[in-house]
Amino acid sequence: MEGKVKVHGELVSFSTPGELWSTDLTHEVEKIVKNSGITEGIVVVSVIGSTGAVGTIEFESGLQKDIATLMEELIPSKRHWRHNDTWGDANGHSHLRATLLGPSVTIPVSKGKPVLGTWQQIFFIEFDIRPRNRKVFVQVMGI
Repeated sequence: MEGKVKVHGELVSFSTPGELWSTDLTHEVEKIVKNSGITEGIVVVSVIGSTGAVGTIEFESGLQKDIATLMEELIPSKRHWRHNDTWGDANGHSHLRATLLGPSVTIPVSKGKPVLGTWQQIFFIEFDIRPRNRKVFVQVMGI
């Protein structure tokens, strides 16, 4: 890698209505990569919090519903979760779902843009059972 490595980060903030709401972050991430001036490197998109997750998907309504169905099958909301006994907040399944999907995604940056497939978008999904004010940190590193 030629030149001095630069690091640039920005927060993206938004409110959610609660469980299984999702949003496409691709355009925000593209703007942040452009603002960074970095043309070759990586971008890390990371949710701050333990009941939200980020990833990549074809962000369309059918898959949004499929994720909800899959999460309910894998980690049922009505099952007894010990976290609920500990805190009394009934969101044990929310933490587990977020852990399964993960808090961050790393994407290559080339020619000043995130390298994504035609039908691949960066998305956030809310797993908590109540509305939340969310922050996602986007950090670009490279030259």
